[in-house]
Amino acid sequence: MKFKPRGIIPPMITTFDEEEKVDCKTLKKMTDYLIDAGVHGVFPLGSTGEGYGIDFDEKKKVIETVLEAANNRVPVYAGTGAITTKESIRLTQMATKLGVDALSVITPYFISPNEEELYTHYKEIASSTDLPIILYNNPGRTGVDLSIELIIRLSSIDNIVGIKDSSGDMSKAAEIIRRTGKGFAVLAGRDTLIYGFLAYGAHGSVAATANIVPELVVSIYELYQKGEHQASLEAQFKLAPLRMAFALGSFPVIMKEGLKLRGIDVGNALKPIKPINEEAREKLKKILDNLN
Repeated sequence: MKFKPRGIIPPMITTFDEEEKVDCKTLKKMTDYLIDAGVHGVFPLGSTGEGYGIDFDEKKKVIETVLEAANNRVPVYAGTGAITTKESIRLTQMATKLGVDALSVITPYFISPNEEELYTHYKEIASSTDLPIILYNNPGRTGVDLSIELIIRLSSIDNIVGIKDSSGDMSKAAEIIRRTGKGFAVLAGRDTLIYGFLAYGAHGSVAATANIVPELVVSIYELYQKGEHQASLEAQFKLAPLRMAFALGSFPVIMKEGLKLRGIDVGNALKPIKPINEEAREKLKKILDNLN
């Protein structure tokens, strides 16, 4: 397949109104904001986008809205992972029909499939579409960790073209890159490790902080590609306090709170997640002020 994921791809927040319905008007503005800042793709319905809490029809609305707003300016990656294979295939086929460029499929969560079950899960999903698929490994959230051996095995499936790895295990990422070669795109899922992943030969990052400060996150990638490695590393270090600030509230509220502090009101996270308190907000504001 010719499609190769690359660059900084924000896992977009989903904008909701006061009744927790998708706010399409603000979602279009959010898409423009990210693309205007230079991101290399947009990714609705990831974990940062609260895809776990949105029903099928609302997910369809999110994808349609982002596709319309993006208007072919950058690739659109849609998250179509679910607990069951059946539901993930349903979401995958819906997103395929709508015309996204690629799909991201997180491992099942709550349940704990073994390696053979995971292989069959991904193989059946891949067989249900002709679009490129990016595996999404986030054991801290799902309790399921794709092993190196399983990732190598899955990479041989024609339209499984890459992986977003949020394990935080740099040794694992390096080994995946070494054993899959340049034809398989490895993307950093930990915002503090973008530079490290690039140094090992990764293709970019799916970075949650790029919702708030897309310009800074994009600069890490762009500077590295230009060979300005020290400047890239400095940008990475500059970003670190914002990623560490995720601990100021329950995931994924910091992305929305940060955007509000930048003057972009994207609504609240789905309940039971609440807005952060005033003390935490002041700490977040100070971090953003230091980022100019």
